[in-house]
Amino acid sequence: MALSEMNGDGSEQEEGGCQEPDVIARGNILESFAESQEVRGLINSLKGVYGDLGTREMTIEKFIVIMDKYQEQPHLLDSHLEWMMHLLLDIVQDNRSPSPLVHLAFKFLYIITKVRGYKIFLRLFPHEVADLQPVLDMFADQNPKDYETWETRYMLLLWLSMTCLIPFDLARLDGNILSKEGCTRMPIMDRILNVAKSYLVVSDKARDAAAVLVSRFIIRPDVKQKRMADFLDWALSTLSNSSFQTMEGTIVMDGMLQALAQLFKHGKRDDCLPYASTVLECLDNCKLSESNQTLLRKLAVKLVQRLGLTFLKPKVAKWRYQRGCRSLAANLQFSAQVPVVQNLVIAAADEEEYDIPGEVENVIEQLLIGLKDKDTIVRWSAAKGIGRITGRLPKELADDVVGSLLDCFSFQETDNSWHGGCLALAELGRRGLLLPSRIADVVPVILKALTYDEKRGACSVGSNVRDAACYVCWAFARAYDPLELKPFVNQISSALVIAAVFDRDINCRRAASAAFQENVGRQGTFPHGIDIVTAADYFAVGNRVNCFLNISVYIASFPEYTQSMIDHLVNTKINHWDGVIRELSTKALHNLTPQVPEYMTNVVLPRLLPLAVGTDLHTRHGAILACAEITHALYKLAAENNRSVTNYFSEKSLEGLKQIHLELCSRQLYRGLGGELMRPAVCTLIEKLSLSKMPFREDPIIDGWQWLINDSLRSLPLVSSTARRQIKEAAVSALAALCNEYYINEQREANPALQGELLQQYISELQNTEEMIRCGFSLALGALPRFLLKGKLQQVLEGLKKVICISHKDVSFAESRRDGLKATAKVCQTVGVKRNGPQDEFVCKDNVIQIYTMLLNGMSDYTTDSRGDVGAWVREAAMTSLMEVTLLLVQNEPELLDANICKQIMCCVAQQSAEKIDRFRAHAGSVFLSLLNFDNPTIPHIPHREELERIFPRSEAVTLNWNAPSQAFPRITQLLGLPTYQYYVLLGLTVSVGGLTETTVRYSAQSLFDYMKKIQNDLGAMNNFCETLLQVFEDNLLNDRVSVPLLKMLDQMLANGCFDIFTAEENHPFSLKLLTLCKEEIKKSKDIQKLRSSIAVFCGMIQFQGDMRKKVLFQLFLLLCHPFPVIRKTTASQVYEMLITYSDIVDPDILDEVMTVLSDTNWDAELPLLREKRNYLCDLMKVPKPQLVSKSAA
Repeated sequence: MALSEMNGDGSEQEEGGCQEPDVIARGNILESFAESQEVRGLINSLKGVYGDLGTREMTIEKFIVIMDKYQEQPHLLDSHLEWMMHLLLDIVQDNRSPSPLVHLAFKFLYIITKVRGYKIFLRLFPHEVADLQPVLDMFADQNPKDYETWETRYMLLLWLSMTCLIPFDLARLDGNILSKEGCTRMPIMDRILNVAKSYLVVSDKARDAAAVLVSRFIIRPDVKQKRMADFLDWALSTLSNSSFQTMEGTIVMDGMLQALAQLFKHGKRDDCLPYASTVLECLDNCKLSESNQTLLRKLAVKLVQRLGLTFLKPKVAKWRYQRGCRSLAANLQFSAQVPVVQNLVIAAADEEEYDIPGEVENVIEQLLIGLKDKDTIVRWSAAKGIGRITGRLPKELADDVVGSLLDCFSFQETDNSWHGGCLALAELGRRGLLLPSRIADVVPVILKALTYDEKRGACSVGSNVRDAACYVCWAFARAYDPLELKPFVNQISSALVIAAVFDRDINCRRAASAAFQENVGRQGTFPHGIDIVTAADYFAVGNRVNCFLNISVYIASFPEYTQSMIDHLVNTKINHWDGVIRELSTKALHNLTPQVPEYMTNVVLPRLLPLAVGTDLHTRHGAILACAEITHALYKLAAENNRSVTNYFSEKSLEGLKQIHLELCSRQLYRGLGGELMRPAVCTLIEKLSLSKMPFREDPIIDGWQWLINDSLRSLPLVSSTARRQIKEAAVSALAALCNEYYINEQREANPALQGELLQQYISELQNTEEMIRCGFSLALGALPRFLLKGKLQQVLEGLKKVICISHKDVSFAESRRDGLKATAKVCQTVGVKRNGPQDEFVCKDNVIQIYTMLLNGMSDYTTDSRGDVGAWVREAAMTSLMEVTLLLVQNEPELLDANICKQIMCCVAQQSAEKIDRFRAHAGSVFLSLLNFDNPTIPHIPHREELERIFPRSEAVTLNWNAPSQAFPRITQLLGLPTYQYYVLLGLTVSVGGLTETTVRYSAQSLFDYMKKIQNDLGAMNNFCETLLQVFEDNLLNDRVSVPLLKMLDQMLANGCFDIFTAEENHPFSLKLLTLCKEEIKKSKDIQKLRSSIAVFCGMIQFQGDMRKKVLFQLFLLLCHPFPVIRKTTASQVYEMLITYSDIVDPDILDEVMTVLSDTNWDAELPLLREKRNYLCDLMKVPKPQLVSKSAA
């Protein structure tokens, strides 16, 4: 809590970079109250807007928006507060102002108060004697239960708390308290007290203002004498009779506690002391520590500390530690010269002796209990209370308090106790109440608190403790002279660096960075302080990966920090509950190894090897990964120095690394949930040991490792979906490294028996009935090195072809098809290209067509299941694989690329770049431009290359955002003008224009209409487009993925007049063919969406002249008697709208009658009845009546 508040930022900003700090920076650059004229105008307009609800709310909203800008810099309002208040109070004090206007003015006053704080604003209220009576009179018009106007009552109470301070006896204002009727009027003193009492028990914010009023009014000399005892008696009896178990009781207790706390804060000690014991006793009896209301517990702690301060004399402890020079410049020069010690701990000999009341012990005990509360605000209040009270105690008693405080830091205590203890220590240090003699006891506790992390279930607690520990270090830096902290500098600096770089939580890293910076500035003794502060500043530590992998390496280059950082990672982080932290820690160890290779070899690795086969799962996981990373780092170091890797390893270490797999296997630790962590960890170990060229050739351990890789791939269906991807990737990477290192002989070839067995085993698994096993072994084949694929390429391709092809049994195996396509491209890249080479060894003229056919088949995978369009994964992999293989061919043997293949690739990718899913459209666009713009050398046979380069200039290739429909569709629709691409782009656009996503539909449709307008007067282009459109419809007849969106698109095109050029011609072939296709599409269909779309298309087709209209009306009248009532109603409604739009369809004499039949008929009624109505319409409009066909005849 502490330091994130100091920095003004409590937000979590993690791996995503540094956007949050930018926001903060922009928020704090205001220089003045720039909107003063606008605010003046808003206030002056209140008289004109209060009557209209809409205008009033808009004015309030504008004012709130302006004021909220200054929440972080409210002092900029100070010079403007007075005129704003006067303008608003003029409205309030004007007798002619209606009640709603007065309430509105008070609402504006409250908004200002909320931003600037009531303590500042309070002083500006008019507080002449003449103001008291009018303010009191205003309360008569207030209804405490009107929840709309609580701001009015809140501001009136604040105003009254100011006016009641007039320096005259209030009795003098009463005059003759007999009213004209002879009744006794209530004195002003009682009236104010009654107002305060009545508002202390309300449920709104006026309760807070009433407490302020009480604290200022009761301490007046005249009121104190006459009413203080009575008021306290009333408050305590109300408190005793209320229960925090009920909502009403909680509200009342809140008001009483606020009033008492404010009263004991502002009242003179001599006035309050006689009542303090009684109040404390009453508070004890209420047992508020048992309440579940945070606010009540906080107020109880606040009141207890105020009572404690009342019991003790208000004096500054003379024994406190007083630091002399606090100049930053002097501190920074500390290393150059030793300054004169100016810090004094004044002896307590001349202290005035006086007895400490017994109640103080009770107060301190309650505050110590408050430090362990479950809520931060209660602990913070208790910590401040401890600090204030300790400052008034004699030295011995204060030392006892510090001793009690250190008891909070037992590992039997909860994280709440540790957090509260840290806050209290910081308060004591800040106030000079923690003497240098105690620092030796406190520093070890703070060092433990800086790494405090307790696991609770699936997560942990302790980030607030670590944050508060940073606050203690920050406070100590300001409190003590460098000489006092010098013995502890190395410990504190190392601990803060570790927290700043390796803490899991961003607020703790930033707090540690701030504390380190404060120590560098104030103490001037931290080693390499300025360099570290520059590298690990507030913004740099915002990114966790950057901290672990980059900043840590820089800081570890300073020898004072290297070993402590490595020890922290090994002791605390590799066994962390969060797997991400464990993995980052092992990578950090990899990066730190070059700094101290001997320490890693002789100390760290021997410590990790037993942990790698230990009992704790998380420790085992972290230790195995750490062994892998350190080994690989040592190999790299050896390679740089032209030394053998075995120079860094003893026989015992090498044996220990081999034993990890054997030990886990014998203890069956690869099974169950623990196995989900062990498998990828050991696979990573295998990969790193293989890459490190460990001397294990011909060792039996290689067979064990191979077994684990194969078993992990076979076990994929048995593991959870979250772990599956990690295990698969780790096993495939391990396989590639293992084969490259241990399966190749001196002739750079594979053992034929081993090669045959391995490939046979892997290819047979490609037809496994489990999808995940297919995925794993497909990728495994893709990862095999060239010497294992030599002579077996055709066999591998045939196996992958079976994975990629869709069959009835495995239609839903989209993931295996995706991985099969990825593996195909990887295999091609591994074996290389040779035009006339053998097809069992190279990509050549004999197998290139087969490979492209496999990849292009993936582009037409539109499989859907409960997860949605899973075929998109396959299409994405197919696009990537096509690009990789094409670039491979063009760089080695461009002659293998024929024109037909290039045309198919570009057309298929263009289709995908016009489809509806943003992510896959963006990927397709990226592939399309990569192929178009590749020039090393250029890809041959790309159709319409010149036109494409004009539509997609190279200069815009990077800036064009394919994810945004507004940018993608205006470009891609231009391809409709290129004959080669027209069919495919229109097919892709169909799905987008007829889709569901509003932005995609809007921009794709608009782009299509813009293109149609451009060719509207070009008959040839229109004919070509319409032929292509009909071809798309015909090819996808009864394919709902395309046909339903196509009907929606046709409806929009007809409504937008895209075919106006054909409507004048009678019986145009386009309209006749379109009608035929639509009839065929909906024949016997029960798909409501499709039928409704077809109705809209039929209604749009009424534009076409000739016999066409009769045929369209016939179809619509057929649908008027459809078995589904919703279709009948939709048809009637749309035909009605159609007749209004195209009134020339029907003779004007019968138009009204037709419209009446359509609108007045209940189309939910029985079909025989509706057929009569329908047939009547047919007779009226001279359309042939549909005839019922008997089922036998059908």
